[in-house]
Amino acid sequence: MVPATPTPTVSSRKFMFKPYSAVNSLETHVSTHQDKVASGVSSQNGFHRSKTLFDKASDSSDGTSDFERQLQELFNEVKTLITTGSEKEAVDLLQANYEAVKEQMNDGSKGIEEAAILDVIALGYMAVGEFKSVRSLLDAISEVIDDLNNDEPLLDSILVHMGSMYSNLGEFEKSLPVNERATDILENRHGKNSAVLVTPLLGIAKVLSSTGKAAKAVDIYHRVIRILELNRGVETEDLVVPLFGLGSLLIKEGKVTGAENSFIRILNIYTKLYGQNDGRVGLAMCSLAHAKCAKGNANEAIDLYKKALQIIKDSSYMLLDDSMMENMRIDLAELLHAVGRGREGRELLEECLLISEKRKGKEDPSLVTHYLNLAASYSQSKDFVTAERLLRTSLEIMKRADGPENPSITFPMLHLAVTLYHLKQDEEAEKIALEALHIRKKAFGKDSLPVEASLGFSANLSCFVVKGSLQIED
Repeated sequence: MVPATPTPTVSSRKFMFKPYSAVNSLETHVSTHQDKVASGVSSQNGFHRSKTLFDKASDSSDGTSDFERQLQELFNEVKTLITTGSEKEAVDLLQANYEAVKEQMNDGSKGIEEAAILDVIALGYMAVGEFKSVRSLLDAISEVIDDLNNDEPLLDSILVHMGSMYSNLGEFEKSLPVNERATDILENRHGKNSAVLVTPLLGIAKVLSSTGKAAKAVDIYHRVIRILELNRGVETEDLVVPLFGLGSLLIKEGKVTGAENSFIRILNIYTKLYGQNDGRVGLAMCSLAHAKCAKGNANEAIDLYKKALQIIKDSSYMLLDDSMMENMRIDLAELLHAVGRGREGRELLEECLLISEKRKGKEDPSLVTHYLNLAASYSQSKDFVTAERLLRTSLEIMKRADGPENPSITFPMLHLAVTLYHLKQDEEAEKIALEALHIRKKAFGKDSLPVEASLGFSANLSCFVVKGSLQIED
């Protein structure tokens, strides 16, 4: 660890970090398309080993200070360690830097530099999933920046990062004010129509959407779209994010036509930029299919889903076993069942099962979902024999994975009981239903909601179980 020679403006201040190998650049949390002033860490360059983060040097020829470059390389170093699987080393590096900045703050130094370093450390902990540390760091940053003037350099970037982290932590009441402060700073500096406003405005829209303030969120999304159209044109790819956010929100609010228009714009943008056979076009089609389905146009939605899946597959945009691909197949299968095309839906569900079996093996617990989906499909078509086989298979997998007393196994158990009842195997159906009830009582207590649900489920199985045999002895 090499301390810097103190400068006249920051005498006795030191910042040390553990020396790791050289690192590559990374994409930061703020869009690289934004102006440098609003791009936060993305506008910062390299970290000089012979200097410290608290060693203020004069600005370089590109207007970026050594301190900013040092911040960027610290972030680069942490990011590279994480992406190469060296999370422990990344945490060690973050902790070493935190101890150093904490020492400076205990000595009375609480300014924009300390806040900026804590910001980078918080981003690092966010990346490794140590959310408790992130919360503590955000509290520490807040204590520093609350007393700073809005004209401090880097403050806008720190606020944008804080807003994003608070939002990802679900602390929307804290995310909103920091994004609003960042927006005020950038509006005063660049005007109300500058593209640098996009990131904090999107943060505000996300918070409003998540806290039930849909009308205000819609207004913010429309403002972001207008800003991007003004600065980058009506066909820029940057429009995809606000259009998707707007479309998704409008669907939740039941305003399906507006949502459909947003997804059509995304589809047109991707088609023009990348061609009609690009995987991104397929993803846009899936979003549009969702809107069509919500609008009641099931057949159009099915056609879009099928075409989208084929495009994504042919373009190799995603692996066949990608979770997003799997979810799209399941969505389409569910829609096909809803319109009475169960055979086509089952083919998709069987495809999901085969792909998962090939990748994970036939005993992996994640296959249970596919077995249950297929069993439900066969039950719907009155093929209870096949449904029984699938349910027994899923139950055996779950028992081996979680144990015979785990309450999670009671879900397939109760469905198996219903299936057996349809097959006129009443005694075994009752036995399995009672066993599920015992497991839930043991796990949750006899007066719990899961036990009440099991009682209701069993009682509705058939009149034959309402003969007193469902009474569980204490």
